[in-house]
Amino acid sequence: MTTADVVVPGDWDEVTPSWMTAALSRHHPGVEVDTVTVALRDDGTNRRARLALTYAAGTGPATVFVKGVDPGHKDLIKLTSGLLHEPRLFSAINEADLVLPLEHPTVYSAVIDEVNEDFILVMEDLTARDADPRDATRPLTVEQAASGVRGLARMHGGFWNHRVDTEPALSWLEPFVPWDGMEYAPLPAALERLGDDAPPAVHALSIGDLIENVWKPYIRTLTTSSVTLLHGDAHIGNTYLLPTGEVGFLDWQVARRGNFSLDLGYFLQGALTTEDRRGSERALLEEYREALGLPADELPSPEDIWLRYRASVAHGLTLWLCTASAGELWQRPDIALALAQRYSAAYADLHTAEALADLS
Repeated sequence: MTTADVVVPGDWDEVTPSWMTAALSRHHPGVEVDTVTVALRDDGTNRRARLALTYAAGTGPATVFVKGVDPGHKDLIKLTSGLLHEPRLFSAINEADLVLPLEHPTVYSAVIDEVNEDFILVMEDLTARDADPRDATRPLTVEQAASGVRGLARMHGGFWNHRVDTEPALSWLEPFVPWDGMEYAPLPAALERLGDDAPPAVHALSIGDLIENVWKPYIRTLTTSSVTLLHGDAHIGNTYLLPTGEVGFLDWQVARRGNFSLDLGYFLQGALTTEDRRGSERALLEEYREALGLPADELPSPEDIWLRYRASVAHGLTLWLCTASAGELWQRPDIALALAQRYSAAYADLHTAEALADLS
């Protein structure tokens, strides 16, 4: 489906059988959708729903998951995420045979309306594969996290440096750079909720220190070192676990070009309990390095991976302290608090301030 001949429906009950037939045609040639029913709505920052389908001809999925732009959050998404990055990525997969060598949902169609800054993704309903979406209240085991680490490494290695720079299907990919707005977060509210669970080094931070002296200096390193294709938002809430034990990655809205450490640190430091992270992160970083699949002269050294991993805490700490400070506005408070606790512990454990100084 292309933007030239397909209209993005304004709401889920406007998705007609003929529209859905066109959306499924690439992956299910010959199908003819008979009925489309909204089985579940789950609107948040984006519009999301599960649609139930029946067929007049051929066979296809009984349900699909759809995702589109919520007008009320459009400006926020443009500021922090990149409104059309996810549909552009999956358009490249479907139309330019781009391959992401890690587990991710199948997207049957990515319909983009560039003029009106709108899109719809029609993707597989992961419940059909018994996928288990995870969040911070249900952390991964070390073995499960290793699956995610290997997947990220395969993707990063496949697009390392010149590979991402010269890939025509990713010519739209933007660098990961700082954005404005988080400096208005009421940080004391988050620190009060954390209490003694946050180390003194975190309690000592003001919102100005956090943004200007921790987060932005780290984010600026992402484009002055080895770069690759980044998921960009690889926290545990954007993952799922398959019955095989393989970890997959959802919500590619923040796909960017930048240093590998952002994905690696953001994932590991939030997906594991603090105890498991402390006991396994060195071995998991070595597993990541081995899974990159790069020639020896392109492999980052273990010391460089360790340094950049330590510095990467800056991102998770900042995002989840700001999220936790907002109460229920952006995320369930128990999820935000759990992640703020994990990244706060990692900030002290890994001496992130010193790592940032070493990178500067």
